[in-house]
Amino acid sequence: MHAAGTEQDRVNCSFYLKIGACRHGDRCSRKHIKPNFSQTVLLPNVYNNPAHTPEGAALSKEELQADFDRFYEDFFIELCKYGNVQEMHVCDNVGDHLEGNVYVRYEWEAEAGKAVDMLNNRWYGMRPLHAELSPVSDFREACCRQNELGECKREGFCNFMHLCHPTKSLVSSVHASQRISRRSKLSNGGGDGPEAAELGWTPGAARGRGGGGRDDGGWGPDRDRRY
Repeated sequence: MHAAGTEQDRVNCSFYLKIGACRHGDRCSRKHIKPNFSQTVLLPNVYNNPAHTPEGAALSKEELQADFDRFYEDFFIELCKYGNVQEMHVCDNVGDHLEGNVYVRYEWEAEAGKAVDMLNNRWYGMRPLHAELSPVSDFREACCRQNELGECKREGFCNFMHLCHPTKSLVSSVHASQRISRRSKLSNGGGDGPEAAELGWTPGAARGRGGGGRDDGGWGPDRDRRY
């Protein structure tokens, strides 16, 4: 009997178990068993990386990094509203099943479940979001090791995760802000905590408004703008 999720497992899809996505989708000959409980949430095809567009050819590396950093901060801040974010990753792949995917791992399964329920009523960048629990538990196994060494010949079409990397100081900053916010909530008996800038979000009820722009925030008039 072969271990579940290995290459020898002829029943369960090893790519789905490791990465939470498979290039064959529903047509895959092996099972995609969606978890009922998980700490990890997947939001597929969210980040529109300008590096993969004709317009992005005119942007410098610094401008591309700044664009991703804005997205990373914006999304991280929103995801913190549903629980204690342990890590967040964004795919740099160009295959349909991985392009722009956002993965977030929470401290508790209940937090991930809450995030799925809430995010499925949300819009971002003028598009409705889809959120689902993901079987991914170890991102080291999900990521392409050859890419990390600069040796992946499949590049963006690889079936393992190639990640966009935020500026290290930004990652430290958003995690520090999360800790401060959580301490503030606890000291205030579970209050809302400090305000934060939301750069692209809009509630699902604002169907016609879409995601707004990063300058105007994109929020509906009845949305609380705090954590």
